[in-house]
This record gives sequence, structure tokens and C-alpha cells, in this order.
Amino acid sequence: MKLLAKKQHEQLLENGLAQAAARPRHLDLKPVVRFFDPNGPAVWLATEILPEFPDLAFGLADLGLGCPEVGSFSLAELAAYRGPFMLGIERDRHWSAKLPLSGYAELASRAGRIVEP
Repeated sequence: MKLLAKKQHEQLLENGLAQAAARPRHLDLKPVVRFFDPNGPAVWLATEILPEFPDLAFGLADLGLGCPEVGSFSLAELAAYRGPFMLGIERDRHWSAKLPLSGYAELASRAGRIVEP
């Protein structure tokens, strides 16, 4: 499976352009896509990609260490990762965001991991 569907990639780019246009103000966007590691607890929620940095997604990352963080992460690294049994990072095809990124970040901060509302 491709890491990003075409529609999701387009939405991430659109969000990135909107975020850049809004500066210095910050838009609190809903995540577009949820990635997960079928080998363990790692989860990433991506809200945007800037066209000038097409490999970097911005969102909430939880590596399963009890300290989820808002920031950038490499899509190429996610795509290249292979864990036990050669399983890679997957896109959750059935997930859709219920909250903006700040809502997920607040819940994750309290729970020590990304959780659903």
C-alpha cells in the first residue's frame, strides 16, 4: 500500500499552503491521515506538507515512549521503515479526524499516547 493516497497528499499540500499564508498566525487544522506501526505502538497524525519540503509532514508523533510530540517527521523514513516480519508503516484507511490537532495533542499529553476522543 502506498503511504499516502493521492487525495490525502493533495489535502496535506493544500493545508500546508493555507498554513504558510496564515503566518504569523497559526491554523489549528484537523489531521488528514493517521499512520501506524503494525509492529508496535507508534502512531503519527499528519496535518500538512509544505510544497518546498515535500518529504516533511507536520503533525503529532507518538513513538510509544510516553511522550507524544507536535512537530515534523519524514515521510520517506516512514515509507522506508521495516520492522519485524518486514512489515512497514501503514496508513489507517478507515480513520478520520474528529478534532483539530490541538485537541489530539491535549488528549495525548494527558494520556501519554495518542488516543481517540
